[in-house]
Amino acid sequence: MNKEFDVQNPQQQSRRNFLSNSAKVTATGALLASGMASASTARAGQKSEKCDDPRQATTISATHYQLRNVRLEESFEREGDIVIGTQTALYNLDISNGKIVVIQPAKDAPASTLPAFDARGLLLLPATRDMHIHLDKTFYGGKWEAPRPRKGKTIMDMIAREQVLIPKLLPTSVEHAEAIIGLLHSKGTTVARSHCNIDPVSGLKSLEHLKIALEKHQQDFSCEIVAFPQHGLLHSKVDGLMREAMQMGVQYVGGLDPTNVDGAMEKSLDAMFQIALDTNKGVDIHLHETTPAGIAAVKYMIQTVEKNPQLKGKVTLSHGFALAMMQGAELDDVIAGLSEQQFTVASTIPLGKLNMPLPMLSQQGVFVMTGTDSVIDHWSPFGTGSMLEKASLYAQLYGNSDEFGLTRSLAIATGNVLPLDDAGKRQWPALNDNAEMILVDASCSAEAVARVSDVKATFHQGRLVFGAVEKV
Repeated sequence: MNKEFDVQNPQQQSRRNFLSNSAKVTATGALLASGMASASTARAGQKSEKCDDPRQATTISATHYQLRNVRLEESFEREGDIVIGTQTALYNLDISNGKIVVIQPAKDAPASTLPAFDARGLLLLPATRDMHIHLDKTFYGGKWEAPRPRKGKTIMDMIAREQVLIPKLLPTSVEHAEAIIGLLHSKGTTVARSHCNIDPVSGLKSLEHLKIALEKHQQDFSCEIVAFPQHGLLHSKVDGLMREAMQMGVQYVGGLDPTNVDGAMEKSLDAMFQIALDTNKGVDIHLHETTPAGIAAVKYMIQTVEKNPQLKGKVTLSHGFALAMMQGAELDDVIAGLSEQQFTVASTIPLGKLNMPLPMLSQQGVFVMTGTDSVIDHWSPFGTGSMLEKASLYAQLYGNSDEFGLTRSLAIATGNVLPLDDAGKRQWPALNDNAEMILVDASCSAEAVARVSDVKATFHQGRLVFGAVEKV
């Protein structure tokens, strides 16, 4: 089931391969202790978020080991056609060089000479993925600072605020990015996509600092980068800087509100897509606009991809609030176009008046994913870094309060990797799957989503990067 994602050349991988599989990283060398994730937060002056498990955190130094008494989902329990519960059982897993190579019922497992660690019945779930976050500009890891009042402020006002703020953030941006990586580990996330400012104030410095932070965590965290013209691609005249960023290992060309910020919808979008075409990169655009201009922008992007087949499957619409303003035949036609051109929609699952048609998008074949967006910065103070929390919010907003609906809601947090398929047959983990996984204090995935259960351990490519397991 799992094909590996080439983190160096993501544009050559299919959108679905990336979303359903972990990024490829080297699986040799020492496995990391749980204290590593918290170390970055401590360096940034932020109180680390260690799990409250009373067992001592364990360093796993072997590349081939056994994880015992792991709870796996086996099937659905039904009354007639209604799913009323989830059946689980305990298993032993052998992990070798970042892969799950043996899956055996714990009660039948023969004695093993491998280094062994006891999960003590904790539930194993796929690791989560934060597919829209800004690691480069955050207050997290420093002293508490609430955003300035936004009432009456336009996006141009916020851009002006950033022009003053960015120089103050740059000196500590590496440490703050590492602090958020530690937070994400503690919430079960090992794969992310980060937008990174490319603007006249910071030039390429924000990108350089983000790359330093990611380099430090290349063995425990996989992250794509979007070059994000936060101050407007045309408005801030950063076409040249964006092209330079594409040569620095960035995977996606970003964009922002082509009418509200750049004042020229078609010209702005054409410039964004041209960079992607010239550099053979993907596109991930912020589109917040809810006006008719926002609707026109979505339609124009669909038409552009249709005219340029090499962009098919390589465009992500982030936020996409204009979709909430459509209905009836117009919405049906737009969703059909998004599906046909294999767009991805990255939604933060907004609360409020906007009713995003996320289930409809998924039903029609548009891949929907979610992300933190902001943990704490000058835009918002409310992010927790938890994708399980996003899955829970999705379930609440779209009425998935029953056992089956809760299990399906987990998909938005894991890139559509689910333990059981719709029929209740176990599909994850499977032999040779990447050991990209978390141990949570829950009886089943439905409970983990509904209750936002505590993450007790996080594994990236078989490495323990957060939490505790007891050596046997």
